[in-house]
Amino acid sequence: MVVILKQNPDKAQLKSLMTWLESKGVSVQTTVGAQQTILGLVGDTSSIDIDLISALDIVEAVRRVQEPYKSANRKFHPADTVIAVGNVKIGGGGLVKIAGPGAVESEEQICSLALKLKSSGADILWGGAYKSRSSPYSFQGLRAEGIKHLIKAKEITGMPIAAELADISQADEFKDVDIIVVGARNMRNYELLRCLGGIEKPVILKRAVSATYEDLLMSAEYIMSEGNSEVILCERGIRTFEPHTSFTLDISAVPVLKQLSHLPVIVDPSYASGRYSLVEPLSLASAAAGADGLMIAVHDDPAHAMCDGPLTIKTDGFERIAMQADKISALRKADG
Repeated sequence: MVVILKQNPDKAQLKSLMTWLESKGVSVQTTVGAQQTILGLVGDTSSIDIDLISALDIVEAVRRVQEPYKSANRKFHPADTVIAVGNVKIGGGGLVKIAGPGAVESEEQICSLALKLKSSGADILWGGAYKSRSSPYSFQGLRAEGIKHLIKAKEITGMPIAAELADISQADEFKDVDIIVVGARNMRNYELLRCLGGIEKPVILKRAVSATYEDLLMSAEYIMSEGNSEVILCERGIRTFEPHTSFTLDISAVPVLKQLSHLPVIVDPSYASGRYSLVEPLSLASAAAGADGLMIAVHDDPAHAMCDGPLTIKTDGFERIAMQADKISALRKADG
């Protein structure tokens, strides 16, 4: 349930209303905007009389919310959430570029690449340290050593870093990582999500290949219900009947998720398509659709990458995408 208050509500009446609502066993989330104050009621609201609340002098309107996700729901939080990572802001109309290799291969490799990416327009560096692979015989990443190499690249470039955490037992190794990534395979790992709710770090939550929009938002709800409101939704392709690409990038996810939720929405065109030749057009389409960021796989020598070479672009290609995507994003923002 959402209670929309009139402008400048009487403080005594507001306090009395909130006390009464809490006595009904619901928690009250208050969002104060430039024009309105909104009370989001989380819990069993079936016994609360809408007409009774609507009759109060300070109340503009009362609406029941049918969606099961509350914290992630735009009805509870009309303004876009903006997440600050160092000097980088994700959400609110800009376009953040997150770039790096599918796998960290060595300190020299990631540091050299990071310097090139920074000069090419990247805002955040990411790299795979723990690699969740379909085959146990495939390269599984450098693991803790890979995290150390990422941290070294952060020291050299000053860029925030992001890395995928596969299991909560790895959390101590991620204390100097700025953004934790939850891979598509772990979108439904609810125990992991609950644990990340207690960690004060932004989380990029990737959509599972068979997940609906509501499935993704409910997974975000697991994190947010534990106290961590800094969740970034990531569209990275869904499973369809089309075999030409690894997955099918769902461009419509960007505007739909932004209608349903206040959380930032980014797109991963690399793993969605599985084809380096499609990364540029899908990136530009994502920017045009209103994405808050792009997450792109980049490597100096994709042909000899230890994993994910076929979907990885080179740094010159990334620079071209960054420039074009920024222009599209700026044009879209200027048009309102």
